[in-house]
Amino acid sequence: MKKDIHPDYHEITVVMTDGTEYKTRSTYGEAGASLRLDIDPKTHPAWTGEHRLVDTGGQVAKFKKRFQGLGLKT
Repeated sequence: MKKDIHPDYHEITVVMTDGTEYKTRSTYGEAGASLRLDIDPKTHPAWTGEHRLVDTGGQVAKFKKRFQGLGLKT
């Protein structure tokens, strides 16, 4: 292996969406850094089977307003 081309591999803390934490090794950030997750296996629909509608930037409201007269149930 070539010297000095690989990133530093150190221990970090991963914080899940419910606040639980675990330690792992990663090249993310600095040693002792904390990585907060927005989506994890405890909340993602692919693992939970529950689908939540997240309205980012009012896109859902804009869609409902645009197609309100078509008789769609919302």
